[in-house]
Amino acid sequence: MDPGRSAGDGALSAPGARADSELIRCPGPNDPLPRIDERLAPPETRLEYLDGIEMFAAPADGPHATRHFDVTRVLGAHVADGYRGAVDMLTRTGHTSDFAPDASIFPAAPDAPTGGRQLEELAFEVASEQSIAVPTEKARQLVRRGVRRVFCVLVGQRRALEWSRQSDGWRTMTETEVIQDRCLVRPLEIRALLDVAAADEAVAEALVARGAPAIERTRAQSEAKGHAEAKATAVLAVLAARGIELADQLRARVLSFSDSATLDRWLARAAVATSHEQVFGEP
Repeated sequence: MDPGRSAGDGALSAPGARADSELIRCPGPNDPLPRIDERLAPPETRLEYLDGIEMFAAPADGPHATRHFDVTRVLGAHVADGYRGAVDMLTRTGHTSDFAPDASIFPAAPDAPTGGRQLEELAFEVASEQSIAVPTEKARQLVRRGVRRVFCVLVGQRRALEWSRQSDGWRTMTETEVIQDRCLVRPLEIRALLDVAAADEAVAEALVARGAPAIERTRAQSEAKGHAEAKATAVLAVLAARGIELADQLRARVLSFSDSATLDRWLARAAVATSHEQVFGEP
């Protein structure tokens, strides 16, 4: 190395290189971290980098793939207003690491200083055959970068874990626990990440909590149907109390009617009628 060049600035040259050779500078521990959206791994590939080691994110098979899908759809339904969900979104956690959590939730607003995206607040890994050591190191680096909470679903063991800053390790979560967080529209039951039936129920409840338009329309239709059925039953009850008998076909017609205004009119007539014709008119 050129004696005029300081070895303390992280600059290195290959053995035997000329003094005027270009130096390679290794990032030091006090160097600012790269932006989270500054890429080391090429996007749209299966390559990731963990501590400078190139890793290939292999496609999943069987239970791992289906559990990954279930976790993603449950999270998607639970994302609160002001946040976005993502799948396999690369995050630069350090100078030599650039990898993608299986699923993550991050603020929808752009980062004010950079204009890029903000760091995810929740990150999820789904692990099956791979060693827990890889999700462990990923969790450690994500938390060190600033991710608030990191979870891991172990498919083969049917377990869910949350990373603990205090112990620098995983904590097993029971199926009756919930993830309560500002990123979520409602508390997320751990069992919903482990069981298909529980996942379906959790998605439905999350859509209700979010006030999804389709859910609100269905609820309004159900309430209207319930009101109509109650009014139709009242019409029949008043007629029965007045001793006016109805043929089965006419009773079925009244019970199937859904127009609220017409039912109100029938109910008013039934209170004073002496025959069904005075209520419903001629057949």
